[in-house]
Amino acid sequence: MTDTTAAEAAAETDAALARSAAAGDVPAFERLYRRHAGRVHGVIVRLVGGQGVRAEDLTQEAFVRAWQALPKFRFESAFATWLHRLAVNTALMELRSRRSLPRFDDDDEALDDFGTPDSAGQGTALSLDLERAVAALPPRARAVLVLYDVEGWKHEEIAGELGMAVGSSKAQLHRARHLLRERLGVEA
Repeated sequence: MTDTTAAEAAAETDAALARSAAAGDVPAFERLYRRHAGRVHGVIVRLVGGQGVRAEDLTQEAFVRAWQALPKFRFESAFATWLHRLAVNTALMELRSRRSLPRFDDDDEALDDFGTPDSAGQGTALSLDLERAVAALPPRARAVLVLYDVEGWKHEEIAGELGMAVGSSKAQLHRARHLLRERLGVEA
C-alpha cells in the first residue's frame, strides 16, 4: 500500500468513526482517541514547553472539546486536520490565559540554564537537547517555531491565531531559530 493510499484509507476510517462518534457512539470516539492521542499530545507538549502534566491535561481537554464539538463537524476537512487544529487552539488559549504569550518577551536568558550535550550517544543527546532547547524558548518564539517549522502553518495563520502582525511572526521565527543555533552551537 502506498503512502497516499494509506493516508486516504486512514482519512476514510477517521471520517467513518467521526460520523459514528458524532451520533453518540462512545467506542468510535475511543478509537479516534487511540488513533490521534499521540500526535495531539506531541504538538501540545511542544507548545507548552515540555511541561508533562500540563500537556496531558490539555490533551484531555482537547479531546473533551472534540467530543463536544463533533456533532457540528461538517467534514469539509479531514478529521485529523480538524482535531489537530482544535488541539493547537486549546493549547494556545491556555497559554494566553496564563499570559505565557506576552506581547514582547525579552527573556533571552531562557536558555542559559540549559545543560551541555553529552559526548556519548550524540544523536540521542542532540535530539533530547533540541527538545529541551525548544521547550526553553520564550513562549511566543516557541509557539511560532512549533507552528511554522513542526506543524507547517503559514505566517498568516500564525499571526491570526496569536494576534500579531505577519512580520512579527517572521521575526519571532527568526529569533527562535537564532536562539536554538546559539545554544546548540556547531551540532545544530
